[in-house]
Amino acid sequence: MPAPLLHIESSADLPREADVVVIGGGVVGVFTAYYLARRGIRVALLEKGRVAAEQSSRNWGWCRQQNRDERELPMATKSLELWENVAKETGEDTGFRRCGLLYLSQDETQLAGWAKWRDFARTAGVTTHMLSGQEASERGKPTGRKWKGGVFSPSDGTADPSRAVPVAARGIMAAGGSVHQFCAARGIELSAGRVSGVVTEKGMIATRTVVMAGGAWASSFCHQLGIRFPQASIRSSILTVAPGTSELPVALAAPDVSITRRGNGHYTLAISGRARVDPTPQQVRFGREFLPMFARRWRSLSPGGVDGWRQGHESLEKWSLDAITPMERNRILDPRPDMAQIRLTYQRACELIPEVRNLPISDAWAGYIDSTPDGIPVIGEIESIPGFILAAGFSGHGFAIGPGAGHLIADIITGKPPIVDPAHFRPARLKTAAWGKVAEF
Repeated sequence: MPAPLLHIESSADLPREADVVVIGGGVVGVFTAYYLARRGIRVALLEKGRVAAEQSSRNWGWCRQQNRDERELPMATKSLELWENVAKETGEDTGFRRCGLLYLSQDETQLAGWAKWRDFARTAGVTTHMLSGQEASERGKPTGRKWKGGVFSPSDGTADPSRAVPVAARGIMAAGGSVHQFCAARGIELSAGRVSGVVTEKGMIATRTVVMAGGAWASSFCHQLGIRFPQASIRSSILTVAPGTSELPVALAAPDVSITRRGNGHYTLAISGRARVDPTPQQVRFGREFLPMFARRWRSLSPGGVDGWRQGHESLEKWSLDAITPMERNRILDPRPDMAQIRLTYQRACELIPEVRNLPISDAWAGYIDSTPDGIPVIGEIESIPGFILAAGFSGHGFAIGPGAGHLIADIITGKPPIVDPAHFRPARLKTAAWGKVAEF
């Protein structure tokens, strides 16, 4: 079944014109529109289905700096600050808490890697604590195991995937922007080579700036404009169990399984990195670009089925602007969870924390995580189409760094000093191979 989600109302009328149109109601698109609206920019957010109904509500909810690739760490740090401010700015609770994240391990090599990251993080002003075997065993007491060591990142935290992004979307409307659900963007109109409008299923919006933040749909949309954006998705499956006692950890990553307390008291269980690769036309097209990623992550990936081909989000189809598009035929990507993985996840959780045996499975769902060949998102204007800004390929990190990404995009559009250096995210980097550049974490 779909992940739990707070449903919000849409704006009443589609505007005829806007300063900026943002396509995609996931975390990146919503926070882009949020920060633009708060700066007085006339912004319209378009979402083909419901705000946050795809991966933005189907993730763990972790908002972390720990183990971030150095290219993403500054954005992760800034995003934590922004997450804290959203509740104050909107007057609504996003579920964000700096609860700290706990990692436990029995692997000396892994512990050495974490220690190396800690040393790097210090240079960036990030505090993380390596734990001795005794300290790790004490913090991991609910497991009943002795651990060789671990790491605790006290300033990291979690937010509630079921409500965080919808709350920010309501903040867009409160600040004067508009949000349009069940309104697919079919394509872009150009005048003299630059953006002049967005064609939606409900009419045209005149604008000179468009942000494509369509998540797993971004590459197929770019394909309509002759933009080659190498992107591929994997199907990740997670489950939740009923609330347990307060002794269960709020957020724990162990070698075999991870556990996170959700806003409703239930616990999300998942196996980090484990996913199915569902073949699609787009994956075939970009297979060569993703060889470096596969070479690094192949132990965690398994062949999938034809579900991805049927979903239509990675189609190479060319569609007409005056006819129904794949986005309208499939409003919300809701793939079937991998039940073999769900059973394995629950089994591992029961072995890790005996109390979980008393907590029945309450929900299970899957989502498509879109990735770039190097595992780092693309954020920037496409040189061949002035006014068209691409923000996609967040590679499973979008929920955590979404506020920082949205703020950066708003900075780029309004000419403000960027919240972080955008150089690492420039689209042009994907023209070269990703060998030796795949994100470490």
